[in-house]
Amino acid sequence: MRKALATGLVYALLALSAQAQSPELQPGERLEKLQFPAATMELKGWTKFGNSRVYTLPVKAGQHVKVSFSTKSKFAFLAIFDLAAPDDEAIFGTDEDGETYNVTVKNNTTWLLRPYYSKASPRRGLGAPYSILVEPQASAPPSPTPAPADDGKPSPLFPARQP
Repeated sequence: MRKALATGLVYALLALSAQAQSPELQPGERLEKLQFPAATMELKGWTKFGNSRVYTLPVKAGQHVKVSFSTKSKFAFLAIFDLAAPDDEAIFGTDEDGETYNVTVKNNTTWLLRPYYSKASPRRGLGAPYSILVEPQASAPPSPTPAPADDGKPSPLFPARQP
């Protein structure tokens, strides 16, 4: 009896953790699962109500990544969500934060990249083309620490005064 209860509890916890990593899609969205790229990856698509792609991107702690969004439309945007976060708030949005998200990842997680066409703005047309660049960045080399000054030696730049 206890073994069955423990097994059921383990399965319930696994289901909850899997649910935290799977995004809730809007009607008409198609999910495309990505792998973290070794070199720059470009995603091109079209945002339109009822028929668009969203992407999941697994990231690991310590990775440096730059995500850039570009479009000719002033009504198309990109929102990035952390699927492991308990709230539904975007960690980055091009409507408020600019076109580029450059970050060092703090925890292993999965991001949801959601390009969207603003329904609240007056506009013409049903969508817009976009491009998303996902660029892994080299880790910044540690800055060299200067050697402590040795007061016993004269500086080669400023010779000692002669009496």
